[in-house]
Amino acid sequence: MPEAKNGSENGTGKPRRRQARGERRIAQLLEAAASVFCTTGYTAASTNSIAREAGVSPGTLYQFFPNKEAIAVELGDQLLTRWRATYGQAFTSAHLELPLDQLLDAVLDPLIQFNFENPAFGVLMHGPDIPGQVTREHDALHSSMLTRVEEVLAGYLPATPEPEITRVAHMVFAVYKAGMDVVLAAEPAERDAYIAELKTMLFRYIDPLVGDC
Repeated sequence: MPEAKNGSENGTGKPRRRQARGERRIAQLLEAAASVFCTTGYTAASTNSIAREAGVSPGTLYQFFPNKEAIAVELGDQLLTRWRATYGQAFTSAHLELPLDQLLDAVLDPLIQFNFENPAFGVLMHGPDIPGQVTREHDALHSSMLTRVEEVLAGYLPATPEPEITRVAHMVFAVYKAGMDVVLAAEPAERDAYIAELKTMLFRYIDPLVGDC
């Protein structure tokens, strides 16, 4: 009969204290990587610069990650998990019953806030040399979001043919992404004004279609 594990170990036989210490170190390295990616871009970043930002030696970094790509994959996975949670918060069934202007607030506000709180998301999801696993997962999420936008529009435009719904959804998504680039690049004092402009653009595009229906 195998020996029972004591309170300081789990099923892997590793002391819990050691595991917790390792998890904190991983979180520290990922936070440093996010900062470096935002400052230099993914391509120019290196494991040495990430280790330096984290205040550890490169050898310590290599205990947890074999290379920069592995760090990017782990960070990308965490960011996409947070994005899925935010996306779920934005597209609740209750929001879909709101008037158009209130719907835009309810959907866009959490998405915009996420981008402010996670600046590495845009860098890591749209860079030219991002690991394939990250881009594939991002593309899948992008596709699911586009489908959700189509579903929302279909609810507001019940008499509109499906091809037109798809076309409008693509335009809405393109305006949102382009507008977010401008919002994120704006000076902090100007951000609210640019956010308001983005919502106004979307409202003025969609509202006449809703009115026609």
